[in-house]
Amino acid sequence: MKGKSASVDAFVFARRGALLAIPAVALAALGKPSAFSISVGLPIAFAGEAIRAWAVGYSGATTRSDAVEAPALVTAGPYAYVRNPLYVGNFVTAVGFAVAFTGANSLPVRAAIVTGSLAAMLGVYAVIVPHEEAFLRATFGAAFDDYAGRVPRVFPALEPAAEQSGSYDPSVIGKAESRTFITLGAMLAVLALKALQA
Repeated sequence: MKGKSASVDAFVFARRGALLAIPAVALAALGKPSAFSISVGLPIAFAGEAIRAWAVGYSGATTRSDAVEAPALVTAGPYAYVRNPLYVGNFVTAVGFAVAFTGANSLPVRAAIVTGSLAAMLGVYAVIVPHEEAFLRATFGAAFDDYAGRVPRVFPALEPAAEQSGSYDPSVIGKAESRTFITLGAMLAVLALKALQA
């Protein structure tokens, strides 16, 4: 049973991009933005992408692999505050786009779209975060256990952990984030088209 569960987790991890695109497509198809919702939501979405880019500068291009990879245990930068800053950034971006896209939807429809989109993301993360952490625990052993004991999984600490390992390399962001930037651009284009049609 454990092997079967690990296979399912690996399957979800390898297809996380496609699975996380489903909520984005739902927002783009069903959302009705307003000027106010765009002005509130876009800064939140950009803040989420900034968090993600900060994290990628530390973790590198391995974040795009179809299987979990970690040449080293990174605990510096955003990883000193939270163990999963990439996913925190993604979720913040999703909240921003959910707000931006649904300003002119009726309240029940808005609630359904936003709740459904964010719940779908959380469902994917509920599978892939433990999958990644099992790999890190198996690879780095006590070092990961110590890190996990000091740094929260998803709700960032107010103060960074004292012991940190890793360095920031902004040169990897363009390569590692190319798909994210394309998706971000597509969402902005759809949002602009919907706003012009409103």
